[in-house]
Amino acid sequence: MKAIIKSKIEELLSKEYYCSLDELNGKSTVYSVNFNAKQPYIKILAYRNCVVVCTSEDLYYKVRELLQNKNRDEIFELPLVYGQTIHYVPNDNYINDVSVSLNYECEYLFDRDILSLVGLTGFENSLAFDENGSTSTKAVCIAKEKNKIIGAAGAAESSVNGVWEIGVDVMEEYRNARLGTYLVRGLTKELLARNVIPFYSASVTNIGSQMVASRCDYIPFWVDTFGTILDGSSVYNDIIKGLL
Repeated sequence: MKAIIKSKIEELLSKEYYCSLDELNGKSTVYSVNFNAKQPYIKILAYRNCVVVCTSEDLYYKVRELLQNKNRDEIFELPLVYGQTIHYVPNDNYINDVSVSLNYECEYLFDRDILSLVGLTGFENSLAFDENGSTSTKAVCIAKEKNKIIGAAGAAESSVNGVWEIGVDVMEEYRNARLGTYLVRGLTKELLARNVIPFYSASVTNIGSQMVASRCDYIPFWVDTFGTILDGSSVYNDIIKGLL
């Protein structure tokens, strides 16, 4: 399982950060270009001993010059970026039994069955529909109390086949009772049984979400910044202009 997870996640990172597998497993700072970026763009990844700085083509040389001789922490403190996310994968010895006992009704939905939930709001991390009633969520575990949905864990496909990202939402009045843990653990079990590799993401400032990952026997695997689009809307525009 460990080798499979590593291989699939590296395939995902290589695709999203426009770098090679050898670079991901190296010890250098890698500079890559996202040629699909329509506006000035930067996103930074830390994986194992490697740092990847991915930019739009127009920023490549400026950012590379700016970051010369800087270490990983200094790179992640760059004023051009904001927000950091920790991404987790199931532990190699993942405990897939759902040990938390709940008094709520739980249900699993997959693919088109999820469309029965069209119109549901308040679950943007796990299940969100666009204006046409479509959703990228491919699997969901929902918890109900008296036919009212009070929590959901959903998984959406990534850019790599067989790798899905899990998100979870629990209504405020039902939090701190390990319902989120139950939902994520249950959905993880279902995905692994279907040979899908799940990963879970949490902001570095969201301690509650990080605790859910830990309780679900997930381990941190990589960290990245939010994809920053430098379109002039940032409150740091003056700093940005001075740097670039």
